[in-house]
Amino acid sequence: MKNRNQGFMARVQAGFTLLELLVVMVIIGLLVGYVGPMYFKQVGKSEIKAARAQIDAFGKAFDQYRLDTGHYPTTEQGMAALVTKPANEAKWDGPYLKKAVPLDPWGTAYVYKRPGDHGEYDLLSYGKDGVPGGSGEDADIGNWE
Repeated sequence: MKNRNQGFMARVQAGFTLLELLVVMVIIGLLVGYVGPMYFKQVGKSEIKAARAQIDAFGKAFDQYRLDTGHYPTTEQGMAALVTKPANEAKWDGPYLKKAVPLDPWGTAYVYKRPGDHGEYDLLSYGKDGVPGGSGEDADIGNWE
């Protein structure tokens, strides 16, 4: 009889109770609630860094364009002048980018304007919200910063 009860007790204690499972799920939920926002904040920062790095790379390509042609592309020619030869540009020696001009990290086209408000040209991304102004992830990112 003693052996029979020991086998029964071993089978009963082999699984988890509902309460134990609920406690584990609450702990996991708290961890996700704490770590999740911190993770997504880091994603936002990395997108801003990527946009700054792309703008810097475009700036170097624009400088090379200027060395070859004697001037920066017009606003109408835009960033496409870095990849395809503009009409009436005899000294163009591109392409100045290996690939087509990418979108910013938020999927919006970069804005190029010559003459610029902050220098010979302005090159910027409007940030996450895609509209001028804003703060944080929505702030504009430009080549004058």
